[in-house]
Amino acid sequence: MHVVFVRGSTGSAVATVHRADGVSLQLPGYDRKHKVPHDFAHYATERALEMSGGVFGAIAGGGVFADMRVVGGKPRHDAAARSKRLLDAHRETLSLAELLAGVVHRAVEDGSTEKTPAMVRDAWQSMGTGPFPWTDEHVEDAVRILTELTGEWEAQGTVRVTWPDHLTAPLPEQPGIKRGRRGRA
Repeated sequence: MHVVFVRGSTGSAVATVHRADGVSLQLPGYDRKHKVPHDFAHYATERALEMSGGVFGAIAGGGVFADMRVVGGKPRHDAAARSKRLLDAHRETLSLAELLAGVVHRAVEDGSTEKTPAMVRDAWQSMGTGPFPWTDEHVEDAVRILTELTGEWEAQGTVRVTWPDHLTAPLPEQPGIKRGRRGRA
C-alpha cells in the first residue's frame, strides 16, 4: 500500500492511501499545532513494531475509519460490513497503537527521545497486556523513522511511504458462514 502525505488547506497533514485493491482513500489530519504529524507517528511506530492490526495495517486490510473518504477506485459491494468486522476484530491493537504512537510522537515532538523505550514500556504496562514484546532497538527504530519522516516533511511538505504487505491486518471469518464442500447425502 502506498501513502502520500501532503499539507492540507488547514496546514495539517492529509494522507492519501492507495490500497492494493485499487481503492484510494483520504485520511485527514487534525494536528496543525504540532511540527510532527500524528499520522506519521502511527506509521513509524506500527511499522517498527510490526503492528499489523494498527491504523495502517487495518486500512491496508480494508478498514475505513469514520473520517476517511473514498477518492478513487470502486469499493467492494460489502466494503462497509467488511470494514466494521475488521476494525472490531482489531480494536485492542488499534487502542494499543494509539497509545504507543502517542508516546513516540510526544518524544520526537519534544526532542526527548533518549527515554522513549522506557516510556513505551510503561505505556505497554498500563494496558496490562503481559511482558513487553519488543526490544529497545524496535522502539528506537520507530523514533528514527519518525524523525526521518519529520525532516522530509519540513524540507518538502510531502512524504511518500510504502506500507509492507506482510503488515496487512487479517480479515476475520464472518460468523455463521461455512466454507468448503457440502457433504453428500
